[in-house]
Amino acid sequence: MLIPVLLAGGTGTRLWPASRQSRPKQFLPLTGGDKSLLSQTLDRLRALDDMGDALAIGSEAHRFVIAEQMHAAGHKGRIILEPAPRNTAAAVAAAALEARAQYGNDVELLVLPTDHAVADAQAFVDTVACARAATGEGRLALFGVKPDRPETGYGYIRIGARVTDGVHAVDAFVEKPDAETAAEFLTAGGHYWNSGMFLFGANDYLDLLAEHARDIFDGVVAAYERATTDIDFLRLDAPSFEAVRADSIDYAVMEKTDRAVMAELDAAWSDLGSWSAVAKAHGVDPRGNSTIGDVWLEDADDCVVRSEGRLVAALGTRDQIIVETADAVLVADRSREQDIKKLVNNLDAAGRSEATAHRKAYRPWGSYQQIAAGPRFQVKHIRVTPGGRLSLQSHHHRAEHWIVVRGTAKVTCDEREMLLTENQSTYIPLGAVHRLENPGKVELDLIEVQSGSYLGEDDIVRYDDVYGRPELEEHDTGAAPGTSA
Repeated sequence: MLIPVLLAGGTGTRLWPASRQSRPKQFLPLTGGDKSLLSQTLDRLRALDDMGDALAIGSEAHRFVIAEQMHAAGHKGRIILEPAPRNTAAAVAAAALEARAQYGNDVELLVLPTDHAVADAQAFVDTVACARAATGEGRLALFGVKPDRPETGYGYIRIGARVTDGVHAVDAFVEKPDAETAAEFLTAGGHYWNSGMFLFGANDYLDLLAEHARDIFDGVVAAYERATTDIDFLRLDAPSFEAVRADSIDYAVMEKTDRAVMAELDAAWSDLGSWSAVAKAHGVDPRGNSTIGDVWLEDADDCVVRSEGRLVAALGTRDQIIVETADAVLVADRSREQDIKKLVNNLDAAGRSEATAHRKAYRPWGSYQQIAAGPRFQVKHIRVTPGGRLSLQSHHHRAEHWIVVRGTAKVTCDEREMLLTENQSTYIPLGAVHRLENPGKVELDLIEVQSGSYLGEDDIVRYDDVYGRPELEEHDTGAAPGTSA
């Protein structure tokens, strides 16, 4: 049985302002179309043989968006929640323990980052088959990509003797090289980019982790044995997992074993680690421009331009990155795109919420977005998916007005229940115990006007919640104050 392990953590700050801590690149449709990178990863799994339900690993902050996108793609596997980021060695160990518990000692793991692009899905499936043929004797496979340029941002694998078709022994791992060394690798051949994808038996990985990084193994076992379940989520024990040393699979296991092999992946792979990489994956026009959204270019060359809402027009521009979102616009020279992460860190240090949070926040019941705010008031657009229910709650410092603009709202306010349809409204007094639900089959859109002396996220008392959230849940998005429901 082959179990996909989806690594859904990471922040992707080099793709700011589209990708932010509150909604990183794996949850976004970066390469055109309406499917996120996570959804595209799930789609690639459909053609694999002997496959069980996927296991996803991510953070508490993103648990509901992971669940939503997995369920939309038809995957009903468990989602493992990391109390803190501890890199891939610990994350995959937790997945290996869970897969072994569900499917037995012979289960295999296909470990996949969910923020990469793979254009040739059939080539990916063929490479997985080659890797499985080579790992039956306790080998652990990496997926290597033949370089087409002297790239300094990737680690490299130097291959050794052929094992089977498309699979070689690993002779050495090479750290990210300088430009001259990368050019030598390209000319000499025999060196491949390390894609961060792996295939191995769960038992083989756990045995080698215990041998080469016993502290990580013991810490993850303790966190797993003390884990709790909540709906589709497996919550690793926080004290145990937070004490685990952070390390990657490569350093903790692969570089220390003689059982590593590399399967060559020729599938137009990209880790989408920069806006130039996104442009290459999406495609460019005859003048080298890559555009997504409402974009108008005149006399522009080699530009990456993305609009998420407004018209973006560029005239006479060369080698520029222009990215427009609801609350931030990035304009950068392409030669400086590796410095975008530093820019985001500086914004964060300056206390700018735009560094980490989008104006639009997602919740298990839908989403909300701030429209306007001022002293003692705030206006929001709230969208509730069919069947969605906000928590039963009250506020100490604010009252709310709700106006339905689409769909049907079921409103509870103290002892009263009512149904509201388009153009109808209601008032929620300060202190009233209330709930909003969508009993219909179409999305519910309403405008919420808040007024009061304090509009902070912590002014909520939650009495009942179908999604199992605590009575008071601090917002991890850093979004503007308002409905947390």
